[in-house]
Amino acid sequence: MRGALVQRVSARPDGPINVTWLSAEAPRLPHGRIRLHWEPASTAGWNITAHLGLATTEVHLASWRAAPDNWPRLVRPALHEVLGLCAALKVATAALDLSNRLAQI
Repeated sequence: MRGALVQRVSARPDGPINVTWLSAEAPRLPHGRIRLHWEPASTAGWNITAHLGLATTEVHLASWRAAPDNWPRLVRPALHEVLGLCAALKVATAALDLSNRLAQI
Protein backbone atom coordinates (compact mmCIF):
# COMPACT_ATOMS: atom_id res chain seq x y z
CA MET A 1 0.00 0.00 0.00
CA ARG A 2 1.07 3.53 -0.76
CA GLY A 3 -1.09 5.02 1.97
CA ALA A 4 -4.63 6.21 2.43
CA LEU A 5 -6.41 8.92 0.44
CA VAL A 6 -8.34 11.21 2.78
CA GLN A 7 -11.94 11.41 1.56
CA ARG A 8 -13.53 13.43 4.34
CA VAL A 9 -12.58 14.83 7.74
CA SER A 10 -15.24 15.52 10.31
CA ALA A 11 -15.36 19.01 11.80
CA ARG A 12 -16.03 17.46 15.23
CA PRO A 13 -12.96 17.13 17.46
CA ASP A 14 -13.69 13.44 17.98
CA GLY A 15 -15.08 12.88 14.48
CA PRO A 16 -13.87 10.37 11.92
CA ILE A 17 -11.32 10.64 9.15
CA ASN A 18 -12.73 8.76 6.16
CA VAL A 19 -10.05 7.24 3.90
CA THR A 20 -9.67 4.83 1.01
CA TRP A 21 -6.54 2.76 0.54
CA LEU A 22 -4.12 3.62 -2.26
CA SER A 23 -2.18 0.83 -3.89
CA ALA A 24 1.52 1.17 -4.66
CA GLU A 25 0.60 1.64 -8.36
CA ALA A 26 -1.80 4.52 -7.67
CA PRO A 27 -1.17 7.63 -9.80
CA ARG A 28 -0.04 10.96 -8.36
CA LEU A 29 -2.39 12.64 -5.92
CA PRO A 30 -5.08 14.82 -7.47
CA HIS A 31 -4.89 18.55 -6.81
CA GLY A 32 -6.06 19.41 -3.30
CA ARG A 33 -6.10 15.82 -2.01
CA ILE A 34 -4.20 14.45 0.97
CA ARG A 35 -2.47 11.09 1.34
CA LEU A 36 -1.72 9.70 4.81
CA HIS A 37 0.86 7.06 5.59
CA TRP A 38 1.45 5.58 9.03
CA GLU A 39 3.74 2.94 10.41
CA PRO A 40 4.82 1.86 13.89
CA ALA A 41 7.47 4.11 15.41
CA SER A 42 10.73 2.54 16.53
CA THR A 43 10.17 3.46 20.18
CA ALA A 44 6.40 3.70 20.68
CA GLY A 45 3.34 4.98 18.89
CA TRP A 46 3.12 5.76 15.17
CA ASN A 47 5.04 7.77 12.59
CA ILE A 48 2.50 9.55 10.39
CA THR A 49 3.19 11.58 7.27
CA ALA A 50 0.80 13.58 5.12
CA HIS A 51 1.34 14.65 1.50
CA LEU A 52 -0.72 17.19 -0.42
CA GLY A 53 -1.39 17.02 -4.15
CA LEU A 54 -0.76 20.30 -5.97
CA ALA A 55 -1.33 21.16 -9.62
CA THR A 56 2.01 19.83 -10.81
CA THR A 57 3.50 17.90 -7.89
CA GLU A 58 3.02 16.42 -4.44
CA VAL A 59 4.46 18.12 -1.36
CA HIS A 60 5.17 17.00 2.17
CA LEU A 61 2.43 18.54 4.26
CA ALA A 62 3.27 17.36 7.78
CA SER A 63 4.87 14.67 9.91
CA TRP A 64 3.94 13.46 13.35
CA ARG A 65 6.70 11.30 14.88
CA ALA A 66 5.94 8.76 17.61
CA ALA A 67 2.31 9.90 17.79
CA PRO A 68 0.18 8.12 20.40
CA ASP A 69 -2.29 5.41 19.49
CA ASN A 70 -5.09 7.97 19.29
CA TRP A 71 -3.19 9.79 16.51
CA PRO A 72 -6.31 10.45 14.38
CA ARG A 73 -7.40 12.97 17.03
CA LEU A 74 -3.98 14.62 16.75
CA VAL A 75 -3.87 14.96 12.95
CA ARG A 76 -7.59 15.63 12.31
CA PRO A 77 -7.50 19.42 12.91
CA ALA A 78 -4.63 19.95 10.45
CA LEU A 79 -6.25 17.78 7.78
CA HIS A 80 -9.61 19.51 8.23
CA GLU A 81 -8.07 22.97 7.87
CA VAL A 82 -5.99 22.09 4.80
CA LEU A 83 -8.96 20.47 3.02
CA GLY A 84 -11.06 23.57 3.79
CA LEU A 85 -8.33 25.84 2.45
CA CYS A 86 -8.02 23.76 -0.74
CA ALA A 87 -11.79 23.90 -1.27
CA ALA A 88 -11.77 27.69 -0.82
CA LEU A 89 -8.87 28.06 -3.27
CA LYS A 90 -10.73 25.92 -5.82
CA VAL A 91 -13.79 28.20 -5.57
CA ALA A 92 -11.62 31.33 -5.80
CA THR A 93 -9.82 29.94 -8.87
CA ALA A 94 -13.12 29.11 -10.58
CA ALA A 95 -14.43 32.62 -9.82
CA LEU A 96 -11.27 34.20 -11.21
CA ASP A 97 -11.47 32.06 -14.37
CA LEU A 98 -15.12 33.06 -14.85
CA SER A 99 -14.27 36.72 -14.30
CA ASN A 100 -11.48 36.54 -16.89
CA ARG A 101 -13.79 34.89 -19.44
CA LEU A 102 -16.51 37.50 -18.87
CA ALA A 103 -13.96 40.31 -19.24
CA GLN A 104 -13.06 38.99 -22.70
CA ILE A 105 -16.65 39.20 -23.95
